Amino acid sequence: MKKKVRDYITLTIGILLCIIGFIGLKMLPDAQGILQILPYISIGIGCGAFGHSTGNLISQSALQNAPDVKKRIAIEEKDERNIAIANRAKAKAYDAMLYIFGTLMLIFALLNVSLAATLLLVFSYLFIVGYSIFYRLKYEKEM
Repeated sequence: MKKKVRDYITLTIGILLCIIGFIGLKMLPDAQGILQILPYISIGIGCGAFGHSTGNLISQSALQNAPDVKKRIAIEEKDERNIAIANRAKAKAYDAMLYIFGTLMLIFALLNVSLAATLLLVFSYLFIVGYSIFYRLKYEKEM
């Protein structure tokens, strides 16, 4: 029940963010700086929250009358093989992301994209690599 309440709250927040974003687009047509992109960010986050919570609520209501299916899904989610497959897929995606971000940073630099955008990409790239190193060292100490 607690998860259902959280999904309804997320649904409401998503709808409110979308509404705020659309109002911001109409009320501030010639905004400058951060106010120019803030409505779009609000709409994007609102749509994501709305879609995620709606999907959770639909799946909960579909599984409400099928306890055998609900139990089978819970077992599959905790299955070691499925967890290992998901972890390998994440590792492959991370490896690809490193090359894609590196190429994108080079393209940004060669195309003379604004310094702020290039630095944001560089800092996010370095944060992800640092995060990876931190957890690698942590897991090496544990094992």
